[in-house]
This record gives sequence, structure tokens and C-alpha cells, in this order.
Amino acid sequence: MPKTHNRFFTSFLIGAAMLVSSSVQADVESTDPIILTLHDWTGQYITTTIMGRVLQEMGYNVKYQQADYLAQFAGLESGDLHVAMEMWETTGKDAMEKSLATGNTVDLGETGMQAIEEWWYPIYMKDKCPGLPDWNALNDCADVFSTAETAPSGRYLGGPVTWGGYDDERVEALELNYEVVHAGTDAALFAELESAYQRKAPWLGWVYTPHWAPIKFEGEFVEFPRYSDECYTDKSVGVNPDMAYDCGKPRGWIKKVGWKGGEEKWSCAYNAIRAFTIDNQAMGTMVGEVDLDGKSVEDVVEGWLNANKDTWTSWTQCS
Repeated sequence: MPKTHNRFFTSFLIGAAMLVSSSVQADVESTDPIILTLHDWTGQYITTTIMGRVLQEMGYNVKYQQADYLAQFAGLESGDLHVAMEMWETTGKDAMEKSLATGNTVDLGETGMQAIEEWWYPIYMKDKCPGLPDWNALNDCADVFSTAETAPSGRYLGGPVTWGGYDDERVEALELNYEVVHAGTDAALFAELESAYQRKAPWLGWVYTPHWAPIKFEGEFVEFPRYSDECYTDKSVGVNPDMAYDCGKPRGWIKKVGWKGGEEKWSCAYNAIRAFTIDNQAMGTMVGEVDLDGKSVEDVVEGWLNANKDTWTSWTQCS
């Protein structure tokens, strides 16, 4: 998020609190609040708010709590936090699997969205580095992607450090002549991309989908050696026999995860969370409405709920 993130987050929580206080409690298993975690990208605010609104419609008390994307698992395991609506296989798989192995958290199923998070460049950069999208071309074009601060190395704008992703390790393992610069916020990352794209300036950075950026801008993901679990865990596997992370990021599911104790405490709510699904196109469109059109998360969610009542009411059927 940009420097206005704190103001946005505060206004979001105020709005959320109003929604919680105005909900009429039905006959639910427990009126204790179900705590949904919030992170630092718009799409996650949207999925979490959709689910929170649906749970409120079912009569549950809902609370939103800002939490670190990876460090949140301590809270989920202890029961201080209850549900995280987006864990991406691309960056959160290791942390989620370690947490599930404790027996204190539970996999609540896929969201229906398919994740890609990888190095990305605007298509106009291909004229300056014609070997792309093959990752082997990156070192040949390091000067093309360099800046005054990184020259002669290329510059790669990564996501906030809290997102994980092993980009620094990837640069070292693949012996890339690039400096990883981490964006402070999600919005700062994409503001720089938008500015560069308008000026046709060199740019290489972390782009993900579902998001509006791959819809709005023409570009390509770098094609690194294909990911495998062993590439991350076994140094002998991959193009560099001495280092792990010598491959691209995994691609695949975005899942929901929750505190194990919640299955018994709020069984119908957990069934609804398991049933939650949405696709990349719908999510990318909604993120664009917030980030590009200036709409509030609450208004965008309200519009989706009104237009998709048959969908979300089907999630609430507990039998």
C-alpha cells in the first residue's frame, strides 16, 4: 500500500466495525468473534471482506485483524487468529505446510483463483532484450535493466519483504547480475510499473495474478527453470548443484487456512469458508475498481454481493 495505506486501513476497520455492530446475531454456534486476518494487498482485503460480510449475513460476529502474511501462522496455531483467506502456493506454501504439520491449523480449501507471482517485464522491453522471456537472457541485458543506483547490475523491483518469494536467493543461485530492490508496499510497486509503462522506461519487477496489472499492461513473465519442491529443498537439484532456489516460483492454488479449533466452535461458518470460490477475472476486475477507479473496498464488495447473491448464499447452506 502507498503512504496512505494507514489511513485506508483505518477507514476500512471503521467501516468493518460498523458492519459488525449492525449485524443481527442469528442462532449460531458461538457469538465469539471470528477473527479474519488482513494483509497488505487489495485483493486480499476484497476476499476477506466478502467472506466477512457473508458470515455476518449468517449471524456470526466478525472481527478483522491486520497480520503479517507469513508470521500470522503463530496466531492461527494458538487460536488468537482464526482464518486467513489467501495463502498463495507461489509464496506461502512452505509456511502453510509447516503450520498444518503442527495439527493446530486446517486447510480450508482452494479459493478458485490460480496464482502466478514471477519476474515480469513490459512487452516493449523485448525489443531491447530479444532473448526474453528465457531467463538466460537476463545477464546479457543487465545493463538494459540497470539504474544509476544499481549499474552495472540490473535492477529487479521485488515485493515487500514480508511476502517472501526467495528472490534474493534466486538471484544468487542463478548467478544473476541483478540487485533486488524491495518495494515498500503493494501500491508503490504498481505505481512504479504504471509510471514506467507510460514512459516506456525500462522496468523489471514482481507482478502477480489475479491482479489488474496483467490485464491492463501487455508484458511477459520471465521463464525460469521449472519449479519443483526439490529445487527449494535439495541443493543438488537444478541448474546450480551447490545452491537451492535455482528455479522459478511455484504456480497454482490460492488457499484458505484456519485455526483447527474453529472447526468445532463455528462449524457452519467453516463450511461456508470452505465453499467460498471466485475466479481470477472477477478478482482482477474488482482490484482494478479499487486501485484504478478509486472505489472503496466496501463499495466494490457490496456491488459484488448484490450481483452474485445466488453464488454466496449457496455457501451458507449447512447440512
